[in-house]
Amino acid sequence: MSNMPELKIGVVAVSRDCFPESLSVTRRENLIKAYKEKYGEADIYECPICIVESEIHMVQALEDIKNAGCNALVVYLGNFGPEIAETLLAKHFDGPKMFIAAAEERGDNLVQGRGDAYCGMLNASYNLKLRNVKAYIPEYPVGNAEECADMIAEFRPIARAVIGLNSLKIISFGPRPLNFLACNAPIQQLYNLGVEIEENSELDLFEAFHKHDGDERIPEIVKEMEEELGAGNKKPEILAKLAQYELTLKDWVEEHRGYRKYVAIAGKCWPAFQTQFGFVPCYVNSRLTAQGIPVSCEVDIYGALSEFIGTVVSEDAVTLLDINNTVPNDMYKEDIEGKFPYTQKDTFMGFHCGNTASSKLSFCEMKYQMIMARALPEEVTQGTLEGDIIPGDITFFRLQSTADCKLRAYIAQGEVLPVPTRSFGSIGIFAIPEMGRFYRHVLIEGNYPHHGAVAFGKWGKALFEVFKYIGVDVSEIGYNQPKGVRYPTENPWNE
Repeated sequence: MSNMPELKIGVVAVSRDCFPESLSVTRRENLIKAYKEKYGEADIYECPICIVESEIHMVQALEDIKNAGCNALVVYLGNFGPEIAETLLAKHFDGPKMFIAAAEERGDNLVQGRGDAYCGMLNASYNLKLRNVKAYIPEYPVGNAEECADMIAEFRPIARAVIGLNSLKIISFGPRPLNFLACNAPIQQLYNLGVEIEENSELDLFEAFHKHDGDERIPEIVKEMEEELGAGNKKPEILAKLAQYELTLKDWVEEHRGYRKYVAIAGKCWPAFQTQFGFVPCYVNSRLTAQGIPVSCEVDIYGALSEFIGTVVSEDAVTLLDINNTVPNDMYKEDIEGKFPYTQKDTFMGFHCGNTASSKLSFCEMKYQMIMARALPEEVTQGTLEGDIIPGDITFFRLQSTADCKLRAYIAQGEVLPVPTRSFGSIGIFAIPEMGRFYRHVLIEGNYPHHGAVAFGKWGKALFEVFKYIGVDVSEIGYNQPKGVRYPTENPWNE
């Protein structure tokens, strides 16, 4: 099941009529050559039409990249560029767009070989604003062929996210659990982002599940699960039910995606799920997420949205975790202090019951949900995938709508430490520089819920640009401020 946008970027060069067109064309050719040598040619298309101060050229180029199947656009200023035609191209292209400009190559060629794209980028940005056209402009958008190729590569995850959101449907089952007001999901901003949502009851899901009783595909899925779990298959008796549930969700997605290409799921996993279905869905959630279909816990709709963004940006499985508990003092002194460059307040434990993909766990076992088993028979709480999360770089983030429909987000880069957790669930010891201050002045001050999405790797730069592109005000994007840089609400006399 494909749930990831396939990118094809159309590169269109532009030229001001009082500058040599050949300068733009040659620079475009060099850019494409540099990109293909470093990043391959599968996702790039060179438009042969150079727009030279002409709306007719603009229409021709637009039709050409559409016919080539391009779903993302790079407008390349090989020289000063025609500010009207180039911004009209961006206006009429239905998809994410980017503007970059050519640097001058040689000091001995600054007469006939000077393009002034450095100047033209200013006019391009001015005209984009005049026409209310969104476009990604890199931090420093001017460079030689190799540098511009790298800029296009950095545009790819941003473009995938924008394309994905415009064709995404979030399917939810049930209202949020009792007392989980933090999973409230104002719907207006979903529509503003281009996202559709289908809300269903738990009863709908329960009915669909029983329609899959005896499904002939169950043994095949059970075999897959057995191979994945290996020695960690501690609850083999529950696998058939879990396989039935997985098939139920996958069939629901195919039957209900409608005209949308991509899907994420927000499921209700307690309190009635265990007693009625006879298991917990955590392992199935982990498997679908590993297959590129993010599933959030506790009907966390904006959590599912965040997971999807992380999935398409990183092209990898993500997870959704509670920002859960402090690292005990004795563990910090034994396993972290002096070995890693973090204070105790920089560390915390990220946890959820068992929803993290097996590929992102150092080891895994099928177990029962211990918290739920404190109040329910253990046999109905089976189905969690437990293990310590793999050490390495991570990005902790979330996109959220407030109750009054304001979009805000946070991003924090850090790592999972190679330290045993000594605990249960899908869990890891996280370290984020200045986490204590970030916890107080971004998470608490911003009224964020307890769930955060985790992407594996350093994706802060791309996520920041995604959030800007889709309309989050930069003042509403929180991040972990370096030491010495105060938050607006931070007491200046804090030690």
